[in-house]
Amino acid sequence: MINYVLPLRCDSCAAGEHDELARYLRGLSADATVIVVDGSSWLSYARHGRQFGPDVVHMPLDPDVERFANGKVAGVTTGVRAATTERVIIADDDVRYTSAGLAAAARALDDADLVVPQNVFAGSPQPWHARWDGARSLLNRAIDFDPPGTLAVRRSAFIAAGGYDGDVLFENLELIRTIAANGGRIAVRRDLAVERLAPTAQRFWEQRVRQAYDEFARPGRLITFLAIVPGVVTLTRRMRWAPAAVAAASIGIAEFGRRRDGGTTMFSASTSLFAPLWVAERAATSWLAVGSRVLRGGVDYRGRVLTRSATPMRRLRDRRATAPPHVSRRKAASSESAHTGTAARSNAGS
Repeated sequence: MINYVLPLRCDSCAAGEHDELARYLRGLSADATVIVVDGSSWLSYARHGRQFGPDVVHMPLDPDVERFANGKVAGVTTGVRAATTERVIIADDDVRYTSAGLAAAARALDDADLVVPQNVFAGSPQPWHARWDGARSLLNRAIDFDPPGTLAVRRSAFIAAGGYDGDVLFENLELIRTIAANGGRIAVRRDLAVERLAPTAQRFWEQRVRQAYDEFARPGRLITFLAIVPGVVTLTRRMRWAPAAVAAASIGIAEFGRRRDGGTTMFSASTSLFAPLWVAERAATSWLAVGSRVLRGGVDYRGRVLTRSATPMRRLRDRRATAPPHVSRRKAASSESAHTGTAARSNAGS
């Protein structure tokens, strides 16, 4: 058995808004112990408890993490602490695992401390904005990996690392880096497709600048995107075909990403054609993200302004080197076994 942790927050949920999510989680409870960590207002919290039913563990945030600026990190931290198994799946509320996908993600932890699957938007045909954002996934696959809305992690590795920073924007990258900086093994599984629901077109547009701000965690990429607009303008003065060349190159790179590690079964060929649109969008929104950093000190996230995208690996390694010795991996695993045994005895006696 594995644990499935879903952080949730909704301060003004409409009645029935999460009915589909509740059906999904109840179905998933046959394959995993589902833990929903709910940071919603008290009225929404009570409604969620009725929607999810007795097959889903529904719990509030731990008091010591409520101060986190990123509520998702607070939910994940609470849920992993409460998990009673070594293998834990962390997922956003728009992620949709199948039984087979859940088992595959759990098996991937045999040789890793953290697994990075590949998110793919559900639906066929996909809405235009899903293919637009899918081009981002293809370009990321071609260069490195595409940060998804779900990760699989060993609880002992998470606990041994002391959790991760709750005041950053790019929380999944922060968790990946934290586990790696603490000696954990990271497995990037581009071949392990996990569906997620496409956002509405309105939500898609709302995320553009915020997602561009994530690149402050990867300065090399940010500089590249910032250079695209002035670079293309300068080249066009000498070579009128420069924009077409940049567009063709982005399509070629995206198509390489689509053909890598079985991506042709996950993404339609038309998705690669959206790469020039996504590159142009990111080139423009990167400048807006820089402007937000300069003028506002950060970017909006759920009513707060977050400054930091993610912590550099060098700083995370330095923290590990200078911090007091943490519990060893072996001791953490022993603690996990004791934790599991205690929970099992508690459940047996109830």
